[in-house]
Amino acid sequence: MAARLPSWAWVTGLTAGATAAVIALAVQADRGPHPTASSAARPSATASAPAGAHPSAKPKTPAVPALPAGSGTGRRIVYSLGEKRVWLVDAAGKVARSFPVWPGTVAPRPGSYSITLRTQSLTGSDGTAVEHIMYFNKVSGVSIAFSNALDGASPPPANGKKLGAVRLNKQNGSALWDFGAKGTTVAVVS
Repeated sequence: MAARLPSWAWVTGLTAGATAAVIALAVQADRGPHPTASSAARPSATASAPAGAHPSAKPKTPAVPALPAGSGTGRRIVYSLGEKRVWLVDAAGKVARSFPVWPGTVAPRPGSYSITLRTQSLTGSDGTAVEHIMYFNKVSGVSIAFSNALDGASPPPANGKKLGAVRLNKQNGSALWDFGAKGTTVAVVS
């Protein structure tokens, strides 16, 4: 007659087998692809992580250059000749938006100006259909103005023409148009 195993032996054997299976599955899962959360699934800024949780790595976004020192105070448009960039600064002095621009061949001197004229659309002196034209200076008879091409393209080379257009892409052109009413300060820095 065969000896019967006690129930604790069966439970121990089954528990050991189940534990081995779970460990094997965990190792296999760790070697496979890992899902990533979409931006829509991220918690809001007010959500708090559980105690002991480690924050997940965030994707790196390109760093926006800092607002140039000496660019004035208050609500203004800051245009850096050297950085070929514009910053929209709110009344509290915080940057609301920043973006690159494509300057023309004639540049304003560093200083403080203001938007003197706004024109919804026209054909630029380079023959490009532009919109959101915001004039703020004149150099040697050439008007200096922000604008964006209707087709969203960057300007072609000037071919020896004197152009004062400071061009930007269509989305940024709309943002600048909404921000810069007539009289808005334009701080030009080197």
